Amino acid sequence: MTTRWLTPDEQRAWRAYIAANLLLEDTLDRQLQQDAGMPHLYYSILANLSEAPERRMRMTDLAERTKITRSRLTYAVTRLEKDGLVRREQCRWDKRGSIAALTDEGTAVLKRTAPGHVATVRASLFDHLSAEQVGQLEQISVQILRALQGEDAGPKGAGPDDLPWRRRSTPCP
Repeated sequence: MTTRWLTPDEQRAWRAYIAANLLLEDTLDRQLQQDAGMPHLYYSILANLSEAPERRMRMTDLAERTKITRSRLTYAVTRLEKDGLVRREQCRWDKRGSIAALTDEGTAVLKRTAPGHVATVRASLFDHLSAEQVGQLEQISVQILRALQGEDAGPKGAGPDDLPWRRRSTPCP
């Protein structure tokens, strides 16, 4: 099999993407550690729970939504549980399943932290892009996401119609 090496243009784009991604994640982590004493991943867990019906989500759905393994999510939720920000509940219709629920204290931390987080995201990313570039960023990100998930990415520039962050969590009555 012949290796398809990156072209000079692809190499520059790849290196710029990696550098920007690493610096952005580091910037978000630093801001969230300073403002809330938690890494970006923990904030993402709280944010996803805050958007779920009744601020509750099955752990498997939460792992999929945050793009982490179930074991890594279990570790993070255990830490958030110790801090009183999340509680775990048994799923009544699936004894093997469990639910992560955002507590009132977790909601308060999220409300207190969100303005600084949004300001950091805006200052680090969106303030440097035109409206057209924001649309392009979304299209490119969706294309990459679908390819990595093994989904048919459709034509270049396909819209975000059924993306993980737009899906509803499976309820656990």
